[in-house]
Amino acid sequence: QVQLVESGGGLVQPGGSLRLSCAASGRIFSITTMGWYRQVPGKERELVAQIDNNRFTRYADSVKGRFTISNNNAVNTVYLQMNSLRPEDTAVYYCNFYFPYGPSGAMDHWGKGILVTVSA
Repeated sequence: QVQLVESGGGLVQPGGSLRLSCAASGRIFSITTMGWYRQVPGKERELVAQIDNNRFTRYADSVKGRFTISNNNAVNTVYLQMNSLRPEDTAVYYCNFYFPYGPSGAMDHWGKGILVTVSA
């Protein structure tokens, strides 16, 4: 019954900023990897950023230095601060929660996606 709800997307001009939020409800486990992925029509979904329960982070090369992932475990929420946005950042962004030790094994949960459009 885990549900992920993304918010904060929209239209922004090149060079602008947006902050995405993803709030999870339901049964959330302590050992969790939270991430943001994005997808453009005709292309594979790709990892943008990840943060694990040890606060180790990983970023796609294309967003390093511009995007920052963070979380607030008290409210089961993960954020993606996006600065210096470029048109090529335009995509549907998906929130992901990964539980490697769920009650039935590894569990992967996804939000329904939120559109980010970067255009003058």
